[in-house]
Amino acid sequence: MADESRVKERVLNVTRPGIKPKEVIDFYKTWAKEYDQDHFGGANYTGPWKVAEAVAASLGNERNARVLDVAAGTGFLGVELSKLGFTNVDALDASQEMLDVAKTKNDVYKNFIKDFLGPNRLNIKDDTYDVVTGSGLFSNGHVKSDCLDELIRVVKPGGLVCLALREVLLRSSEDCKALEPRMAALQSDGCWEQIKRDVFSGYVIGFDGVVYLFKVL
Repeated sequence: MADESRVKERVLNVTRPGIKPKEVIDFYKTWAKEYDQDHFGGANYTGPWKVAEAVAASLGNERNARVLDVAAGTGFLGVELSKLGFTNVDALDASQEMLDVAKTKNDVYKNFIKDFLGPNRLNIKDDTYDVVTGSGLFSNGHVKSDCLDELIRVVKPGGLVCLALREVLLRSSEDCKALEPRMAALQSDGCWEQIKRDVFSGYVIGFDGVVYLFKVL
């Protein structure tokens, strides 16, 4: 069982204000082997389950959808999707060490893409996926709102984008304050439409979470 105080210290350290992306990558490089133990044993991380449940509910009985799990880490969300019957899931993450752990999880993912999610164009064709999922990607030094256009680009019209993060970061993180305004702007521009925005308790280490579900137009 992971020590809860140690886990909380690690989670808050890697998402602290002012942390740089390179520091984040270096942190995950050393944390990767203990990441699962910490989150199952001490962090009580429910974000991946919430995202997987939202996608499954929206798709009904459809389980052949092609899914891209962004900021996939060691594969928590992929495991939850697998439990619900999804078998065509790819993982994208900037940390090779985290992806290496995800590769050990019984064929949860079909393909592994090492890339940083941001305004850069991913090596993925337009309209490739039916669904994009992500949990915990938005935080200090992590992914910012400038990735949203790229997520929309790789999803087919009519497809889904489902994302979750710590709700408090929308107000406390300079990197996250622009997230909802950018989401709204993309809706005004006719790029997608919001299906749901739910705040829920117990996202991670006692923080509330928020999960968004969008339909790409």
